[in-house]
Amino acid sequence: MNLASLDLNLVVALRALLEELNVTRAGKRIGLSQPAMSAALARLRRHFDDDLLSRVGGHYELTALGQVLLDRTSTACDLLERLFTSQADFDPAVEDHEFTLVASDYAVAVFGAELARVLHREAPGIRLRFIQTPPGIAEQTGTLLSTTDGLLMPHGIISDFPATELYQDQWVFLVAEDNTEVGEHLTRDHLARLPWVTYQRTYDAPPVRQLGMLGIEPRAEVSVDSFQSLPFLVAGTRRIALIQELLAHRLRGVAPVRIMPAPYEAVPLREALWWHPVHTHDAAHIWLRETAARVAASVSQPETTPEHPLGG
Repeated sequence: MNLASLDLNLVVALRALLEELNVTRAGKRIGLSQPAMSAALARLRRHFDDDLLSRVGGHYELTALGQVLLDRTSTACDLLERLFTSQADFDPAVEDHEFTLVASDYAVAVFGAELARVLHREAPGIRLRFIQTPPGIAEQTGTLLSTTDGLLMPHGIISDFPATELYQDQWVFLVAEDNTEVGEHLTRDHLARLPWVTYQRTYDAPPVRQLGMLGIEPRAEVSVDSFQSLPFLVAGTRRIALIQELLAHRLRGVAPVRIMPAPYEAVPLREALWWHPVHTHDAAHIWLRETAARVAASVSQPETTPEHPLGG
């Protein structure tokens, strides 16, 4: 298919038709008359050799192909909008711009908060929007990156996309202060025997794969979609939890738990900002990546060592 032969305005019309399920409403949404929108629908039907919208009683429903195109058209429109709003120059001191980053609550707390503080000081017209990392990220990375400005994610989960290296972190464990089964040292036997609180979106991450290679199968008693909730779910129980060291020390004092080193040489966490290649030469995105790298240099390891209570 020759892209040059296509009318890209039809992509906008297609999205409106599939989302509105009504020719008149779709036309009003994109500023076309009802006859013009009907003509666009006819052209789309000829192109796809499918009705796309099928009349059922007094309303329209999507055909099977229309349902498939619904999400794809939305993604295509978002990507085209980002493509055609790319800038050759970008002055953060005067620009009015919003960046959307996909991130876990860990990445927001440890890195995103400092990034937001720097933007607040240096670029008052810039807004940051963080959205939660969805399940199955490895299977939909391209789609997600095409409709956002980037993804904060450690290495070892996704690949084949450009990335800006940020910082390194370590994995440690949380144990309740009053857990008498664990003394001064956490052992592999404890990991195998005690119940766990786990972050439910593991994505087959390197620390999870490493535990499997060590023959340790965590017995998850509770799973949660928030790293910052882990201390509260460990406190007062026999449970243990694997958590990032930088976050664990930022949460010091929120719950009566101890931070303890892993009883094995845990693989480090290497955080990165991943982006879609469409952003590579965009001046605004270049500024975002350079600022992220600069901020990441200030994200340091905790001054204190493990083996002390978060609640102390």
